[in-house]
Amino acid sequence: MPYYYSLGQIPHKRHTQFRKPDGSLYSEQLFSTEGFSSDSSLLYHHHPPTQIIKTEDAKQVSPIPAEHQLLQHRCFKGFDIKPAEDYLESRNTVLMNNDCHIVLAAPQKSMSGYFYKNADADELIFIHEGSGVLHTSYGKIPFGYGDYLVVPRGTTYQIEFATTQNRLFIVESFSPIRFPKKYLSKNGQLLEHSPYCERDIRPPQVLETVTDEGDYFIKVKKSGWLYSMHYKAHPFDVIGWDGCCYPFAFSIHDFEPITGRVHQPPPVHQTFEANNFVVCSFVPRLFDYHPQSIPAPYNHSNIDSDEVIYYVDGDFMSRKNVFRGMITLHPSGIPHGPHPGAVQKSIGAKETKELAVMIDTFHPLHLTTQAKEIEDPGYTMSWAE
Repeated sequence: MPYYYSLGQIPHKRHTQFRKPDGSLYSEQLFSTEGFSSDSSLLYHHHPPTQIIKTEDAKQVSPIPAEHQLLQHRCFKGFDIKPAEDYLESRNTVLMNNDCHIVLAAPQKSMSGYFYKNADADELIFIHEGSGVLHTSYGKIPFGYGDYLVVPRGTTYQIEFATTQNRLFIVESFSPIRFPKKYLSKNGQLLEHSPYCERDIRPPQVLETVTDEGDYFIKVKKSGWLYSMHYKAHPFDVIGWDGCCYPFAFSIHDFEPITGRVHQPPPVHQTFEANNFVVCSFVPRLFDYHPQSIPAPYNHSNIDSDEVIYYVDGDFMSRKNVFRGMITLHPSGIPHGPHPGAVQKSIGAKETKELAVMIDTFHPLHLTTQAKEIEDPGYTMSWAE
């Protein structure tokens, strides 16, 4: 969970009368992704957030699984996903299971004329290319290259891009995205051995309070359908809020790598966790310093997890022919490891400049039809060279 945070005006006591200058009451809203027994925030609206004035027909947006899948290593050309002007239209789910969806997007324009809410999943939006501002009921969060944007499910947001060249790697999680338990004290503070701390977490900084009434269009995704709903009040009519459940940004460049005398296993790169999967960050770091160390990772068997790596930038000593936006999938059940020649080549190397995001899922991932369209069929046999 993020730490406790407050922005704007709030009453001294929760669930008590909080009045506007004209004497009328602000409308209090409890926001939580796990009912009344977990992290939550309290938001104070100028208008009740329940005033629906019109609905439209829903649209089916569930990803389509590919019919036939083999037990083999796979590679996808992420930048072959074609750009689209609209943010939602640009999103393409490429891998999926019951715990998460992995999505690629290349939006060319800012969200205009509507707001968006994912009512099913927390969203982890990694900014590979582009910059801009995430607008939410909680305030504004500027973002740029290398930022993770963590958006709790049910958060209404709008993204303003500063450029037409945007590439996003998105994880939709059907359970809350959290800091790993191993990094937290029993009271929830990030510990000294954590590769980041509260200073690195960027909550909303500027509260946007729009009190106008009218017709505000919100697209809501729920159970594979996209619903079009019109509300009387602007969703960003919040005068203040406080709590521990809110969107925030964290830069991959602020992740401090954990190194050792010999090669460290992938859990040292863990950044976030959710139910049945983890997210890791591979960042520039010094290599192992034992005189006989082998920096390249050892061969390992994925018996209980599928491994997905999204390659962002830099050189990768364990793989050949790596390119930006490349995604590899090493499924559970068969071993994988460095490409031929990579082990010997890594000996004596002092550092790596690699930058990548890894997702380890503990239930198998399934390819979608969009994934098949961008697959590199030659990857499977690249270890036979």
